[in-house]
Amino acid sequence: MQTVMVNLGERSYTIHIGSGLLQNHNALQQALLPSCAGKKVAIVTNTTVAPLYLSPLVSYLEAVGKTVVPIILPDGESYKDWGHLQRIFDGLLENHCSRQVTLIALGGGVIGDMTGFAAACYMRGVPFVQIPTTLLSQVDSSVGGKTGINHPLGKNMIGAFYQPQVVLIDTATLKTLPARELSAGLAEIIKHGLIADPEYFNWVTNTMPQLRALDSDALATVIRRSVEIKAAVVAADERESGLRAILNFGHTFGHAIEAGMGYGTWLHGEAVGAGMVLAAVLSHRLNYLSEENLNQIINTIAAAGLPTQAPSLGVQAYLDHMAVDKKAGDHGIQFILLDGIGRAKIQAVDGQPLLDTLATTNKQ
Repeated sequence: MQTVMVNLGERSYTIHIGSGLLQNHNALQQALLPSCAGKKVAIVTNTTVAPLYLSPLVSYLEAVGKTVVPIILPDGESYKDWGHLQRIFDGLLENHCSRQVTLIALGGGVIGDMTGFAAACYMRGVPFVQIPTTLLSQVDSSVGGKTGINHPLGKNMIGAFYQPQVVLIDTATLKTLPARELSAGLAEIIKHGLIADPEYFNWVTNTMPQLRALDSDALATVIRRSVEIKAAVVAADERESGLRAILNFGHTFGHAIEAGMGYGTWLHGEAVGAGMVLAAVLSHRLNYLSEENLNQIINTIAAAGLPTQAPSLGVQAYLDHMAVDKKAGDHGIQFILLDGIGRAKIQAVDGQPLLDTLATTNKQ
């Protein structure tokens, strides 16, 4: 097991990374059990992940004397809403779970976000653990304590900052990941390089065939490095008052795509991939990013199997969706731009450069 620390004072926690952790009782005893102090453990998962990974986790926890409450939700971004959040609360209350219960999120980003939000709210806060099973959730959403659900008018608009007790990343779960989901995770890996580490971005670009072929060494490298980048940013700005916003590179456009297309039509990583292209184009139009860098970014995103052409929602629809984005402020829509590869900046943008950038989404 490799470990990465997220340093947040009394809310600090460890991220454990390794292959086969869910089948390794010694690893579970060391990394998971200390966070399950109470008698009951509620495992929130979905209909896709449960048949693959729920049983060994339940068997281990029952063997060490825990009472396990499985809560199985349907799989998909379209279920990340109030109604399905309520099903988590229903399961907890029907099984008489007290403040001593620990919630475990076993699944991708949707399950992690919803379980974390439920943990933040239930009895005004109970412990939870992240066990992410998709590449996207392993390198991004499981780290940093952002939890929440979607609203029809905006993605992740209802939620809380609530840190997990521990994160367990079992890279063996990626063996069952569909190729489309793998590409979605590569979007966040590309993002980390673009905003913080040009050498890492170049390495990811050059290693893309191995990553898409699920090479274990290549995947272990990108998971650890991406987690390190995100952990450092979160430690410096836990509640996104400044620096942490750079982690949203491509997301302002991407969230508009998800809302405009209908949640679940495009995967989050697919929308971020196309959103990063738009953010790079906008950076180029503002003379921050060279044409050579722009083309390199587009080629890398394409090589990851991600869309580089944003859907044609119409310029006004994009503006309307971005106006309710979390990063919109009193001075307009805040974008994360690139001042060269590896250097991100936060800037409010409107007017012709933005309109010209959005106009490219209609050329299909």
